[in-house]
Amino acid sequence: MAVARITLNLFSMPFGLAGLASTWLVAAQEDQVPHRIAEGLLGLSAALWLIVVLCYLRYVLSTRGALRADLADGTFSPFFSLIVITPMLLSGDGVVPMYPEVGRIMLNVCIGLVVLCGALLTGQWVYVRMDLDKVHSGYFLPTVAGALIASACAAEIGERRLAEALFGIGVISWIIFGSLIIGRLFFRPPVPIELTPTMAIEVAPAAVASLAYFALDGDRLDMFAAILAGYGSLMVLAQLRLLPRYARLSFTPSTWAFAFAWSAVASTALHWINASDQHDYRLYADGVLAAITTLIMAIFLRTVIAVLRRQLLPREAIEIVEPAAAAVEVPPAESTAEPPVAVEPVAAEQTPVPPAEPAQTQPDPAEPDQPTEPDHSAEPEAAVDDSAPIDTSTPITNGAAPVEVERLEREALAQVDGAAVRLTAQEQPSRSSGRRSR
Repeated sequence: MAVARITLNLFSMPFGLAGLASTWLVAAQEDQVPHRIAEGLLGLSAALWLIVVLCYLRYVLSTRGALRADLADGTFSPFFSLIVITPMLLSGDGVVPMYPEVGRIMLNVCIGLVVLCGALLTGQWVYVRMDLDKVHSGYFLPTVAGALIASACAAEIGERRLAEALFGIGVISWIIFGSLIIGRLFFRPPVPIELTPTMAIEVAPAAVASLAYFALDGDRLDMFAAILAGYGSLMVLAQLRLLPRYARLSFTPSTWAFAFAWSAVASTALHWINASDQHDYRLYADGVLAAITTLIMAIFLRTVIAVLRRQLLPREAIEIVEPAAAAVEVPPAESTAEPPVAVEPVAAEQTPVPPAEPAQTQPDPAEPDQPTEPDHSAEPEAAVDDSAPIDTSTPITNGAAPVEVERLEREALAQVDGAAVRLTAQEQPSRSSGRRSR
């Protein structure tokens, strides 16, 4: 039995819808839109979160080592924090207004889980050796986004001191991880194509920090709020240069990275618009709300189409191993016989055989070894022309190739040796005939 892998970035779907619901709540607080739309979006986000959680639990319980592998994965591990960040956001925006006591308990539990999750993931990244090329803007989620959203939620229920501590966690983590991520994006190879949408998360830290600061400071526009807005505007404008890369993307679950990031920007923009004294602020607010709603609902509809076409989940399937009937697979025995080695025929080198030396006559031990004069009358001596065997028809010049020169030298030496051997062979019979004559 096979089950499709449930990747952790699927939790960005309910997280993005929860961000859109928060944007509509900001508009509803100014009586610009009815609350029912925000409540409907919160309910849709909660239902989608529950579906993804159930699917992920089935995957984890059916696949041995899946949870540990996901937490150790340098690409998807940051998205694990969305499992607890999303219900925290839903509790603060949906449960607390309707059921204050229950919502307060749920919210505090979720805040504790968010801080614990961020600490565990940070410790994991410190403990193991991380690959810098796998780092992406999603690393903002566990500690930066999680802590800043928790700060805003804590401020909404009156826990100001906790909200300030969480704000400190988020801002300092933003400085640390922001430097790391920007350095990776500047000086390392581009992020993989399937993670390109995560670069949109670069606009989120300043926006989420602004929302937390507004919750702590009562929506006042002061110098620190302007500082956050200035940096946020810079990162928003920087996204314009990335539009050509975004235009070439096909739909994947990572596309949902655009949802919460830009919904946070929209919520911050609504705070600034509502706090301004412009008479036509309502027109700007409606434009921002329409733009972010169109973007996220288009992503949602594309997700529905992908689900109907069965294109949302990864194509590879993972085999479910039952714990009770798990068997150890033994790999097939490999043959120890070595495959025959093809030997190419090698042409035998022809080594020149030197001419055999003539057998020399051993002197007779009975006769004294005295020099004797050869008898020229018995056998005439053949005349030897020393210059005859040497072939000088091919001259050796300085311009000749080294290989040709070497060949000619070998032929000349061979001819000289041959002449010397013939001369020796002619002298031996003369000595033998001299001894016999004595």
